[in-house]
Amino acid sequence: MTERKFTEHSHNSHRMFISVLTTFLFLLFSSLAVAQQGLTPEDVTKIKTVTGAAISDDGNYAAYTISVPADPNEENRPNRTELHVLNIETGETRPYYSKSSIGGVTFRPDHESITFLTTREGDDTRSLYELPLHGGEAVKLFSYKKNIITYDWAGDGNHIAITAHEELPEPESKLPYEPEIFEENIPNHHAFITNAGHTDPESHRIQVDGTVYMMQWSPDDSKLAVSVAPTPHIDDYYMFQQVFVVDTQTREIVAEINNEGKIGQVEWSPDGDRLALRTGQDIHDPIDGRILIVNARGGVPRIIDRDFEGKYEQIAWTGSNTIHFLASEGVKRSFGTIQPDGSNKQYIVEPGNLILGTFDQAGNRTLFTANSRSHPNELYVLGNQHQQPERMTTTNPWLEDVQMGNQDVVRYTTRDGEFEIEGIIIYPLDYTEGDRIPVITMVHGGPEAHYSNGWLTAYQIPGQMAAAKGYAVFYPNYRGSTGRGIEFIYSSQGDLAGKEFDDIVDGVDYLIDQGIADPDRIGVTGGSYGGYASAWMSTYYSERFAASVMFVGISNNLSKWGTSDIPEELYLVHSRERMWESDDKWMDYLRRSPIYWVDRAETPILILHGSEDTRVHPGQSLELYRHLKVRKPEVPLRLVFYPGEGHGNVNSTARYDYTLRMFQWFDTYLKTGDTEAEIPHWEVAPE
Repeated sequence: MTERKFTEHSHNSHRMFISVLTTFLFLLFSSLAVAQQGLTPEDVTKIKTVTGAAISDDGNYAAYTISVPADPNEENRPNRTELHVLNIETGETRPYYSKSSIGGVTFRPDHESITFLTTREGDDTRSLYELPLHGGEAVKLFSYKKNIITYDWAGDGNHIAITAHEELPEPESKLPYEPEIFEENIPNHHAFITNAGHTDPESHRIQVDGTVYMMQWSPDDSKLAVSVAPTPHIDDYYMFQQVFVVDTQTREIVAEINNEGKIGQVEWSPDGDRLALRTGQDIHDPIDGRILIVNARGGVPRIIDRDFEGKYEQIAWTGSNTIHFLASEGVKRSFGTIQPDGSNKQYIVEPGNLILGTFDQAGNRTLFTANSRSHPNELYVLGNQHQQPERMTTTNPWLEDVQMGNQDVVRYTTRDGEFEIEGIIIYPLDYTEGDRIPVITMVHGGPEAHYSNGWLTAYQIPGQMAAAKGYAVFYPNYRGSTGRGIEFIYSSQGDLAGKEFDDIVDGVDYLIDQGIADPDRIGVTGGSYGGYASAWMSTYYSERFAASVMFVGISNNLSKWGTSDIPEELYLVHSRERMWESDDKWMDYLRRSPIYWVDRAETPILILHGSEDTRVHPGQSLELYRHLKVRKPEVPLRLVFYPGEGHGNVNSTARYDYTLRMFQWFDTYLKTGDTEAEIPHWEVAPE
């Protein structure tokens, strides 16, 4: 009896020991898991994103693309784009094609197949491939002498319209050297019609002069609406595309649309009588965010819903008297319908925090790409029986286990009282109200752009990476931003670095007044126009900012005008005046340049730039660097050029390197608030 009690006691003690040990190990590994929560720069290099989607004619299948990044520790290359297919009825999704990066994915009309553009091993040019919907190998359907840039199927599923570079004679040099002749001998994009149903199809050129960008077949396939710029230069692409209607039999112009300004879409009405354009309201509109209607026989487009305080992001006719739209409204997105006279506007999806990206419709279903505060773009479906889009994919399941900082919308009034500004703030993990924390101010480019209250993390956008390191990140939609209507976006024109950048500082002051931001630990970063702001804050407003990271930014508005590839856009939608019109204007442009205010500079600044940037010449970064180096040698300073990169980094290792350098700089100067700290070593490495 005594022996049995002893044995039971031993078993009970053993069980208790195991229980205590299990609890201890659980708590230990739980604490380790918590310690590892939060997004890291290395995590961001692994994020996959749904980039586009198309729906089958019956509404039962979705073809969608996923952007897959390369491992930056292994190779420096752009993301690869893969094709996946979703059976919407069953929810089953599977990969369909990943042998080469693809684009232009769509369903071929009246064929159970998917087509896309790619260059496979052995191909001389980018060609059109077809893949059976229910399985099989991808087959080359059509190729041209030059790369196919874009294509559009006719309703018969056989005829296609394509664009490709024109053939130009190869220059013959009598010297053993070939210089680059700047902005000469650049090929236009010509448009062609061909019958892909034939074994050896012949291509027939559409008779329009210039460079063709957009094409769409009329509902009866008798006409094509095309947008054409006078030259292939980027400035003409932005500002001077004109819409023509072409007869598909003669391939000649039968109607001219007298549109002006930026343009993003041309859409036929179901009866073929009208066109809906997503364009600017006039030549001075910075965006293609309005809806205009015009007779397909030609004429001047008429704007509808002029007073809409938002931006139309995408439109599609779905009935003779119905246009579906996707719109930005401040930091939110909406989806709904409007009649072509601007009346009876109704929401299907109210403005909300699911940031709808693109849509496609068929068979009583609407397909979306969309992101949220907790994940980048995924695939969503909206059916008649649902009130909200239903998420269909989880491309990065590991993100669900990552702790994220809280994300909120803030609103504040500008110092001149003219506007209420919207911004977004991401708080550090486990933030305690009342704590004063370092804040990174993330300024968007454009300025015709805006931040939505969705996924706000990328290689150059600190977002949740910063939250994991104890920073808050502030995203101000300063005046001139999109999504707030015509008056708001026009309000910054002709006032470079003026009230628009004051709005950013007003937002910082608001966060200080709210007891959130530490006034001695305010940082700033941004690219392009956001890089301009970063340079401005580290010179003109230097006393307010403890650290700056400037990316592909502007430092001298005089030389910017003479070195950018968009001088006409700069004039028409930004400055609204020519600087050479008077001596006073020259000085005004200089005073609105960060180099003019270098004597104020006390802010440690890291300057980064793609060496092949044509939008903002790398010389803009070099000018600021030289001025600071000579005039303020005591200010911590570094300039980094990225070989082979343009107006933003596209290659994996270049992106990762950028992220590491950005945080190395902020950790040295912003987190500590020590603007006199020794400059960090020029090498960077993963933490």
